Amino acid sequence: MTQDRTDAPAPAPEAGGGTPAPADDAREGSGLSRRTALGAAGAVAGAAALTAGGFAAGRTAASSPQTSAYDFFGAHQSGIVTPQQDRLHFAAFDITTDSTARVVSLLRRWTEAAARLMAGSELGSGAAGGAYAAPPDDTGEALGLPASGLTITVGFGPGLFDERFGLASRRPDQLIDLPQFSGDTLDERFVGGDLCIQACADDPQVAVHAIRNLSRIAFGDAAIRWAQLGFGRTSSTTREQDTPRNFMGFKDGTANLRAEDTALVDRWVWADASDGQDWMAGGSYLVARRIRILAEIWDRTSLQEQEATVGRTKGSGAPLSGGSEFTAPDFAATGRDDAPLIRPDSHVALAHPSAHGGAMMLRRGYNFTDGADELGRLDAGLFFLAYVRDPREQFVPVQNALSSSDVMTVEYLRTTGSALFAVPRGVAPGSALGAEGAYVGQELFA
Repeated sequence: MTQDRTDAPAPAPEAGGGTPAPADDAREGSGLSRRTALGAAGAVAGAAALTAGGFAAGRTAASSPQTSAYDFFGAHQSGIVTPQQDRLHFAAFDITTDSTARVVSLLRRWTEAAARLMAGSELGSGAAGGAYAAPPDDTGEALGLPASGLTITVGFGPGLFDERFGLASRRPDQLIDLPQFSGDTLDERFVGGDLCIQACADDPQVAVHAIRNLSRIAFGDAAIRWAQLGFGRTSSTTREQDTPRNFMGFKDGTANLRAEDTALVDRWVWADASDGQDWMAGGSYLVARRIRILAEIWDRTSLQEQEATVGRTKGSGAPLSGGSEFTAPDFAATGRDDAPLIRPDSHVALAHPSAHGGAMMLRRGYNFTDGADELGRLDAGLFFLAYVRDPREQFVPVQNALSSSDVMTVEYLRTTGSALFAVPRGVAPGSALGAEGAYVGQELFA
């Protein structure tokens, strides 16, 4: 569930590298409200204007996250190095058309709608306009709400590259079919997908509104295969954010990659043309795993065993080898009985980059709860999201180690959902949108 790393000094943030801009370069969020009656052209122009502050710089620093609006345009898609919001609505889609032209049309419509939604605008003529005898263009539940830091991220699953659309030769080698790891109890209701949308916001209604309307736009071309709501982020993507706790009660993501670590982000997150597919340059690969916690068992485990299983103290988050939360773990440190202070089968030891050739991930996970199962047990856990440059090097080896030897994974966790998506680069600043305009993934279909 966590990935540890050795602490490294953070390089200075870059302007234009997909990372947060320095605080003194930050600007106020727009506070745009969906009450604002923007026409289609006006919404796109407004979204483009936001680019001056630079989604390429990763964020707009608003005084209040509820009123911030992130830039849609940029070298990278939003929702990756963007400061992680508190709420998530994630949806995986099956494509229901065999027409390449229809898929391209859908991506154009999604792109235009995403720019409007992220700018805090309603779609089309809004929920209270348009032809009275026809459904409104926007479902309306976010009417009057600010942008709330909404980001929309689109990904492509392996199914997009089957025989239907002639894209087999353009499927990246990195876009593998994830194996079923030891201990996985996958539920087909939460596996795979041809497309995905990750909507993150600081208001759950704004995130749900985005998925609801994008799903409605897809009618006839794609349908939701599965979806997941998330709350309470389980990682931090910038140094300004405090370390959150997961449903096991431990701080999570202490050693997560941060947007300020620009050299590490370039090495481990952003794909490059040299990786094999030019169209993925500036993109990344998204691993999604629905991990259920066996809460009834974990909650009856002693504090001593919980800490030994994780390798960190539950209160401060410090490694059991000593220090504070951000002290690098010392796996050679021993106690009075000469036993390692951090057990070799602990989660920290097995997930640490030193055990995997230095490989790291940028995680954006969320807690989830879906009520109770048929036996009355809590159905809750971690919706694991991680962005990597190559899942074969960065995710699969780590998960193989955890699923075979990690006490926490083997005894207290069950993975019920799994998917992998290629997330292409962003739409260039200044691009025109609409029927003939730019769209997410355009380079794939060029």
